[in-house]
Amino acid sequence: MEPAENNHPEEQKTLPRVVILATGGTIAGAAESGTEAGYTSGKMGVDAMIDAVPGLTALADVRGEQVASVGSQDISFAIMIRLAGRINELFAAGEADGIVVTHGTDTMEETAHFLNLTVKSQKPAVMTGAMRPSTAISADGPLNLYNAVAVAADPKAEGRGVLVVMNDRIHGAHSLTKNNTTSVETFLSPVNGLIGTVIYGKTAYFRGPFRKHTHLSEFSVEGVSSLPRVDVIYACADMPADLVECSVARGARGIVIAGDGNGNMNAATIEAAAGMAAQGIVIVRSSRVPSGTVSRNIEVDDDRLGFIASDELNPAKARILLMLALLKKRSPAEIQALYYSY
Repeated sequence: MEPAENNHPEEQKTLPRVVILATGGTIAGAAESGTEAGYTSGKMGVDAMIDAVPGLTALADVRGEQVASVGSQDISFAIMIRLAGRINELFAAGEADGIVVTHGTDTMEETAHFLNLTVKSQKPAVMTGAMRPSTAISADGPLNLYNAVAVAADPKAEGRGVLVVMNDRIHGAHSLTKNNTTSVETFLSPVNGLIGTVIYGKTAYFRGPFRKHTHLSEFSVEGVSSLPRVDVIYACADMPADLVECSVARGARGIVIAGDGNGNMNAATIEAAAGMAAQGIVIVRSSRVPSGTVSRNIEVDDDRLGFIASDELNPAKARILLMLALLKKRSPAEIQALYYSY
C-alpha cells in the first residue's frame, strides 16, 4: 500500500511588514560616474532603491512610498509633519510592524528628533541614509538600507524611540549628531552613546533611551500645518548684539543661542537677550561645542535673566523642541522642564 499523499505543505514563515518612506537624499543620489564628488540628491525612486538591495525581501515584507525627493538641506517642517502623520497612520491602522525613513544626512538629526517627539507608537521607526550616492564606488546606501530594514523588522527594537542606522551603528535620535562632512563614519552619539549595532542584519542592543520619546511624548502635530518661528544665532567673539533684535523683528517667538563653551555669549548679547526674554521671547542657551551639556546658572544667571538651558540638546535639536513647545502656552519653568525630560 502506497503512503498517503501529503496535502499539507510546510507553512511559510510570515515576515514582518516594513514600509519604507523615501524622502530623497544622498542614498537616492546619482553622479555622472562612480568617482564623481558632485552628485544630485533624490534621483532614484524608492522602488529602485529596494530593488538594488540583495536579500532585502528575505528580511521583511517590504513596500515603499515616496514622500519627497529632496536633499535634506531642503527638508521642510511641512515634510517632517507629513512624515510624522504618515508613520502614525500606518502604525495606527496596523499596516506596518516597522517603518524605515530614507533621508539625507545633513538634517537627519533634526528630522529624527522631530519624529522622536511626534510619533505615537512603540513600534520601530528607523531612519537611514548614505554618505555616498548610489552611483559611487563602494556606495554605502544599500547596506545601510538593508541594516535599517533588519532593525525595523526586529521586535527587540520596539520601545527604543526613533533610531538612526548608519555604518553598522544604531543611534538614538536624542544624542545623534553629524560629525564629519564626507566620511561614512559621520554620525556619533557623544552624550549618551550608541543604542546598539547591526552587522549584515544581525542586531545587538546595548541600552534604551534615557529620555521621554514617541508614545510617551506629550507633543502632537495632528492638525498642525506650521510651527512657530525659532531662530538659531551662532555665538562668536565680539558677536553683534543686534542679531537678537533682528530675529525678533522678523517674527521669531524663540531664539536658540549656539553659545560659546557652556552656552555663553558676550555681555552685550546677554543684555539684549534678557530684554527680549522680559517681553516673552523664549531664549534658550545651547552650545556650538560638539558634545557636553549646558547647565543652568553656572556662568550665566538664568534665573535672573529668564533664560532656558538646553541641557543635552545641541542648537538644532533645541530649536526643534522649542518649536513644538510653543504650540501651546507654557511658562519658562515648564519649558525648562521639557529640556530635562526630552
